[in-house]
Amino acid sequence: MSSAPATSYRHPRANRELALAGAHVAYEFQHGQRRTIGFSIGPEGLAVRAPGWVAQHEVDAALRHKADWIVRKLGEARERHRHQQASHSPLQDGAMLNYLGQPLRLCLAEASDKTAHIQRTTMHGEPALHISLPLHQSSPAHLREAVLRWLMHEAEPYFVARLNHYAPLLGVRWQRLNLSNARTRWGSASADGSIRLNWRLIQFRPEVIDYVVAHELSHLREMNHSPRFWATVASVLPDHAALRVELKRQVPQPW
Repeated sequence: MSSAPATSYRHPRANRELALAGAHVAYEFQHGQRRTIGFSIGPEGLAVRAPGWVAQHEVDAALRHKADWIVRKLGEARERHRHQQASHSPLQDGAMLNYLGQPLRLCLAEASDKTAHIQRTTMHGEPALHISLPLHQSSPAHLREAVLRWLMHEAEPYFVARLNHYAPLLGVRWQRLNLSNARTRWGSASADGSIRLNWRLIQFRPEVIDYVVAHELSHLREMNHSPRFWATVASVLPDHAALRVELKRQVPQPW
């Protein structure tokens, strides 16, 4: 008797099952108004859509052809979901923040002078963010506002320093920086030299931030993703491909 696959992925509305690349994959299948077989992979798992005239054995063949890619993407989606769930812990005393790729422990206290104070320091030998809030501003909403304000305050000068570092190396000039609050986009560049960077990047390690900075500055030379564009990025970050993959796997904390 053969042993069962070590890894299993099951969509909550699964109606088809298949062994793919050493994993058992139960997926949601629907016929629809399509011209080709399509796959989508998200936190729930694998969903497959196909034209009404496509036979099941053709769908299975298409899935087996893409088996390695499907299983890899399912694993990545599961890991992102686990990371998201872990990072949704409430903001409270002792909670861990991500700052420049390192954990920063949140230490709360009541302000003695009716004024909020925030300072990065060390508590018991580990990096900490010490926040003192007046009693009337100690609600979870006030705490969240204080943390977000501090992260944005830290992000802007850090990003400016990295823009100023890479711009001359790339032979470009940037004109202004705007902080973005987008949920799915890390940065953008305009032909007039304007750069937008997501403030949540300040949670990631410096090398990943540098990739986004160099990426957007490179657009001031090449407003596309052509081979010339990627050669421009590579001129200052030879390992940009690995950093790009790392960025795609990052899940910012939802503060």
